[in-house]
Amino acid sequence: MNIVESIASAVSRIDAKGWSEGTGGNLSVIVDSWDMRTKEGAEFPLSWDASALEGRMVAITRSGCRLCDVAIAPERELALLRIEKGKARLLWGLEGGGRPSSELAAHLMSHASRLASDPEHRALAHMHATHLIAAGMLCPEEEGPFTRLLWSMCTEALMFLPEGVGILPWLPCGTDEIGRATAQKLAKFRLVLWQNHGVFASGASLEDALGRAEIADKAAELFLLTRGGETRTITRPQLRELASALGLSPREEWL
Repeated sequence: MNIVESIASAVSRIDAKGWSEGTGGNLSVIVDSWDMRTKEGAEFPLSWDASALEGRMVAITRSGCRLCDVAIAPERELALLRIEKGKARLLWGLEGGGRPSSELAAHLMSHASRLASDPEHRALAHMHATHLIAAGMLCPEEEGPFTRLLWSMCTEALMFLPEGVGILPWLPCGTDEIGRATAQKLAKFRLVLWQNHGVFASGASLEDALGRAEIADKAAELFLLTRGGETRTITRPQLRELASALGLSPREEWL
């Protein structure tokens, strides 16, 4: 499966879940190799230091893209960019015109941040994960208690999110400000909740990033389904036992 096919598969999953209503949602992948013809095209200025990514190629969805259209017309809905000093240069895509995603700042800053923490990092997906957004509206804006809540709902939450979930208070989207704030959170977490908006998930591949978001959203859904009733959640001692059995090192202060 090449990069375009991988992206098309990922956006189909996101769309099927209803996590990309209208033109919501965007994703990007650091591209190590590209098997289609490229041609230098438009330049898009960058107002922040992207030196950590210079020379790398990044595939990203178009601004105003409906994710459900990516599989139909990838050459129109995607952009392959090469990061250069002070700008991103179009190498493929955006046929008919357009610009990369309005969240380009968040994607590029976050790629640089994750690569510094994990050299295997390659993919980012921003989605409007319904249950995580709803749970975030009901719970305190504190990463420890929110993570502990998700861990207590299902075994996989601790398995795939041992470092926890980052929380970003509401900020205007599409700005350098939210890009910088997201990148700072992703230095420590692989999943960040944007309050009243969506999530940013990272991984070694889109499959990895989406799987992480799906598990977190399932835990949030279980919380919402059982809220208000008497529930039997995974206890703190059981979480410690699980972490020991799997060789994981979750944040001890959150257990």
